[in-house]
Parts: sequence; structure tokens; C-alpha cells
Amino acid sequence: MPVEEALSEETPYGRYVTSDGWFVLNLADALAVRNEEKGGGVYPLEPREARFRDFGVNVRVFSPGEPNALYHAETGQEGFLVLSGECTLVVEEEARTLRQWDYFHCPSETRHVIVGGDVGPCVVIMIGARPEVEVLRYPVSEIAAKYGASVAKETSEPDEAYADWPGEYLPVRLPWPLGSDASS
Repeated sequence: MPVEEALSEETPYGRYVTSDGWFVLNLADALAVRNEEKGGGVYPLEPREARFRDFGVNVRVFSPGEPNALYHAETGQEGFLVLSGECTLVVEEEARTLRQWDYFHCPSETRHVIVGGDVGPCVVIMIGARPEVEVLRYPVSEIAAKYGASVAKETSEPDEAYADWPGEYLPVRLPWPLGSDASS
């Protein structure tokens, strides 16, 4: 039985895939979302209405100093490829600089967070497995706290961890080409 092409919708902010199925989406034409308080932006490549079953994927445009999440570990493995710019990886209580074309393989249960570098935007493609049962853990981290990316008290509840996380993500058109100026 053939797999159908996914449906998509044109919005004032770009094209957004709205159903299950195969698709081709150029990021220059894609909808992005941004947290006005944190800057940067995310190209959510999978539809909210029909999340990919086996893995998640998005392209993140970081503003300087912007964390992609809180320092955490989960049961699914992930991979991160820096497409442009520089960022800081905090992994297992160590900070490391990642540059264009650096790839970070993140096995299950590895504590980590990525933070935008000191200069200009950084663009990272993020891919993560979706285990049948995903368990998240948000440990307290002295190093991640220096980047505003640590919880104050350890928890395994995302709602508790992100209770003080600023703002919501709203649709935007990010400057093209990616990483040219994510702050505007």
C-alpha cells in the first residue's frame, strides 16, 4: 500500500506540515516559531498534529546565550549537528565549544544542554529517538546554571522543571539564509 503525501498549510509565517505522510519542506519556505523573551527560533519539522512515531527532529536557531532546554537526561538517544556558528555544549558537567560541522552523539541517560555561543546566531539540527516510554530527569547543575539552563531542584516532571521558563513560542519568519541574523 503506498504512503500518501502529507498535507500542508500556507500561513503568513511559512508552510507548515499538518498531517502524517511523506513530505519535502525547504526551510526557506517553512514556518518557524520563536520565544520573544529568549530570541532565536525553531523550525518544527514534524507536524504537531501527527508527531513522528520513532524520532523527533527540528532545526534550532540560537541567539547568543540562549539555551535550547534545561539541563536534562532522557531515555532516548539524540544527535546534534552544528550547521553554522558556534555554541556551548554542557555535557556530564563539562562545557565544550561546538563549531560548524561538529556532531554531538548523545546516548540515553546522558545529561546535556546546548547554549548559543557568544557571537552571532548558531544553527543546529536536532534529532532524537522516541522510546515507547520516555523518562526525563532534570538534575541540578552548577555549570548549566551559569548559562541559565539548570533547575533549582531536581525533578523528573517537565511541567515542574519549566514552570519558570519564559514565554511561549509564536510563529515567525526567521531571516534567510539561516543564521544570518536570528535576533531580528
